Amino acid sequence: MPENTNHAIFDPKEFLAKVGEGKTILAFRKDEIVFAQGDVADTVFYIQKGRVKVVVISEQGKEAVVGILEPGQFFGEGCMNGHSLRIATTTAMEECLVTAITKTAMVAALHDEPKFSELFMAYLLTRNSRIEEDLIDQLFNSSEKRLARLLLLLANFGKEGSPQPISPNISQETLAEMIG
Repeated sequence: MPENTNHAIFDPKEFLAKVGEGKTILAFRKDEIVFAQGDVADTVFYIQKGRVKVVVISEQGKEAVVGILEPGQFFGEGCMNGHSLRIATTTAMEECLVTAITKTAMVAALHDEPKFSELFMAYLLTRNSRIEEDLIDQLFNSSEKRLARLLLLLANFGKEGSPQPISPNISQETLAEMIG
């Protein structure tokens, strides 16, 4: 998560504890689908524990892993941008604890909680930059370079703290889907 240097660090868990109606805590088992491509999009999710895989399936049936999300990350935010249906399928890669926030509650929170709004905006901008980097990587780099970059990203290399071991729960097939 991006750190805000102008203000005290805002913990989204503190905010989530304040959200009453419109918030649900959900537990998912490994390989359980959180939502499927084509489902109604009316909820934003926040990962408290575990990892979630994001997969898109083309009209021709080709499947691509477009992301692996970790604790502290949001997903399903497309509903905030007017998407009425989900454009991807999300699946728990391990046991997960996720907070689901209805679109209505999220809009109210963004309006009423400036610190949360700032955190969410910073998250979205950081994620947008990452997607741009992924696209550039896909267009201009060899599969070997893409794999190297992906492994560094999965290990949190270059981020605050020390690099983390990559979970053995990520199969070679998933890695192959992610690098194309």
